[in-house]
Amino acid sequence: MNLRLLALDLDGTLLNSHGEVSDRNRAAIARARGSGVKVAIVTGRRFRDARPIALALGLDVPVISHNGALTKHARTLETVAVLPLPLDAARISLKVGRAEGVDALVSDDHKGLGVLVYDHVSGDNRPVLQYIAWARRIHGGDDQESVRQVPSLEEYLDHEPVHMAFSGGCAKMTRLEAILLKELGSAVKILLTTYSSKDFSLLDILHPQASKGVGVAAAAAELGISRGEVMAVGDNLNDLEMLRYAGTGVVMRNAEPALHEIEGLHATDANDEDGVARAIERFVFGES
Repeated sequence: MNLRLLALDLDGTLLNSHGEVSDRNRAAIARARGSGVKVAIVTGRRFRDARPIALALGLDVPVISHNGALTKHARTLETVAVLPLPLDAARISLKVGRAEGVDALVSDDHKGLGVLVYDHVSGDNRPVLQYIAWARRIHGGDDQESVRQVPSLEEYLDHEPVHMAFSGGCAKMTRLEAILLKELGSAVKILLTTYSSKDFSLLDILHPQASKGVGVAAAAAELGISRGEVMAVGDNLNDLEMLRYAGTGVVMRNAEPALHEIEGLHATDANDEDGVARAIERFVFGES
């Protein structure tokens, strides 16, 4: 069956270790689109951070962001679907996170470009401090709308946000995941993204129906494309649902080891070796 939709994760997948789309990946995407294949970005990033990449690639399929909680057109900012985190679940999650002494981030404003809200980040949480600095720099004059520090997240949370995230060392985040599952169960979707080599994990708290897989399935249905005509490419545990949904699931060489152990998924080269381009060349165009 011919492939008609490509669902591409960003970090660790389409983007190399410098956060860039390589020339070969860019050319492969353009070639696929030229042959009539639709291409969607499917990312755990917030919409505001993913949008410039979609615009630069000229993609006309809505960006599936926030791990599937928000699907939105990059050019027009039209919201296709949003699954906000229920307020009670957000407040309970924050209370549990505080008790465990971890840093919390809230993603908000699904109607606009999106804003990242926090009240405190620990001095030793360098990845998040670096991300906040990057977000403020990359969005230029919009930095105050992109990232906002507030006196108290407890006071700020008087409405449903898009999603909440915690971050820290892998062991601490695994422990927090277990506690949140016990406290909230099926009231939320909890996604753990692990970077073992850096001893860093992101724990995203989402609406219970949100996932990359649900987002890709919705995009495929809107386009009249069957799951057998979908190829998904990813590198981390938050990609698993879309990899399983797609007729062709492709895992990057640099992916978390657990993904390589799942039967039925194909392997491609690493994100620094044009792995996305190689997957497109192999599965879309039948080239070895």
